[in-house]
Amino acid sequence: MISEEIVKALKKIVGKENVLLGEEAGEEYMHDEALTAKAIKPDIVVKPGNVEEVSKILRLANNYRISVTPRGGGTGLSGGCIAASGGIILSLERMNKILEIDEKNHVAVVEAGVTLSELYKAVENHGLCYPIYPGEATATIGGNVATNAGGMKAVKYGVTRHFVLGLEAVLPTGEIISTGGKFVKSSTGYDLTQLLIGSEGTLAVITKVILKLLPLPKFSSMLFIPFKNLNDAIQATPAIIKSGIIPVAIEFIEKFDLILLENYTGKKVPISRDAREKSEAFLLIIIEGRNFEEAIKDAELIGDVCLSHGALDVYIPDTEKAKQDLLEIRSKHFYAIKDAGAKDMIDVVVPRGEIPRFVNQVYKIGEKYNVTIRCVGHAGDGNVHLYVIGGKDDKLPELFREIYITGKMLGGTLSGEHGIGLEKRRYFLELEDKTKIELMRKIKKVFDPNNILNPGKIF
Repeated sequence: MISEEIVKALKKIVGKENVLLGEEAGEEYMHDEALTAKAIKPDIVVKPGNVEEVSKILRLANNYRISVTPRGGGTGLSGGCIAASGGIILSLERMNKILEIDEKNHVAVVEAGVTLSELYKAVENHGLCYPIYPGEATATIGGNVATNAGGMKAVKYGVTRHFVLGLEAVLPTGEIISTGGKFVKSSTGYDLTQLLIGSEGTLAVITKVILKLLPLPKFSSMLFIPFKNLNDAIQATPAIIKSGIIPVAIEFIEKFDLILLENYTGKKVPISRDAREKSEAFLLIIIEGRNFEEAIKDAELIGDVCLSHGALDVYIPDTEKAKQDLLEIRSKHFYAIKDAGAKDMIDVVVPRGEIPRFVNQVYKIGEKYNVTIRCVGHAGDGNVHLYVIGGKDDKLPELFREIYITGKMLGGTLSGEHGIGLEKRRYFLELEDKTKIELMRKIKKVFDPNNILNPGKIF
């Protein structure tokens, strides 16, 4: 329970205007973007403005055994920032300063509440880029680090953990720690930076991040390539990479989803009528180059590779507007399927060569449960996003369980980028290696002996 005494103490720490009680908090703090997660009203929302305030809040919560749920932009898809045990929502929205952009070392130092859109704009003004692109620019850096966000550009650049050099974080007991720094090498004990990345707010509250930056690419090119079927599209992917050109992104889209996306966005991909009629799957490929000629040459080479592997056509947009339209069509997928009445959306990752087999088995599972399941995702890294339309809600857990088992049997795992949170907890605890789970529980106990930090998530 949050007593009046505790409320007064929290107001003293952050100022009364930064404490919201009950209905004052509003619906936005009750959920994230997970389609099936139950909205839960927190007892109180507290908005610290600096790391010292975070420390005081956690020390107070630990003393009184009050649960604390860290929250960034609320854009996650696993229920990770929902106050499942009530207590305090610790919103980091006020901690939104870009503290430093170090051009000499290609590093940005930012607070956890900085959004991706703010970071992209700031570093581009210095001729640099942060290449991780999860697809939702209102997401915060702290949330991305806590979930190890991925996205379309993982083929070339990897995921969030590959661009985090160091962290400032507050332990549940209130101690402030710093890990890593403005360097790329370290062989000094356990790597606590990497341990905290992807821990979903269960081990510590991330307050500051040191990010690696890259020179801003000068030119980019895109291709949209139709194939007769998904198997042909996926089989072309290793041939593309073997050609020596590493695309930024290789996305696969099936015809059902392309029509859905075109209808939702009001934009059309200008491929030939013949190719549209004969194709069932498409690859969207993004390339970056040092100059215009290099980008175009690489695009033409990839187009030739795809044509030699069964592609029916190659469309290369020749204007910035055409490229942005194509990117928008793909990036609006979540909103399009949500608008279409999808019951849920999950992600599974398998070795990329197993995508056709995985998708085919998933469709058979859908037929078994009399539901429509569709897939879209990252062909370059094997991360498949699935959504379900129709069927009975009480059958979804059984359906998802079979899908996760299928993914694991093909050498994959339960999530490539959405995380576990609340939504995948039951499957994680059942299907993951029990020895590893027990080791994770022990790590959690060391960091958070009283289990106040994001309780109910993962475990």
